Amino acid sequence: MTQDERYTVGLKKLQEIDGEAGEAVITSLSGLSEDIGTYIISFAFGEVYSRPSLDLKQREMITITSLLSQGDTAAQLRVHINGSLNVGLTPQDIIETFIQCIPYVGFPKVLNAVTIAKEVFSQRGI
Repeated sequence: MTQDERYTVGLKKLQEIDGEAGEAVITSLSGLSEDIGTYIISFAFGEVYSRPSLDLKQREMITITSLLSQGDTAAQLRVHINGSLNVGLTPQDIIETFIQCIPYVGFPKVLNAVTIAKEVFSQRGI
């Protein structure tokens, strides 16, 4: 796949998963760091998210788990919790995913992620 094709595929995948939130992230990088936006679209979404073995629900579940375990990723968690809902995960699926992380990353990181999830759910009227 060419770089242009990866970008096109990635942009489509970004819109499918994250919608306006994903576009806002890319827009926020304009001016000084457009290359980062291009990497996100071409690599993360054009190559990784477009691989065939896992479906988008599984990929988003892994993504929110990874973000939760890193800590200090509130903005990215907001985007990907929304993305998780967009691809069909339920609020219960998301909270259960976070609960599964408690023995491995601890209560503080999970509680922070739950707080962000509650904000996202509230904004979406869930």
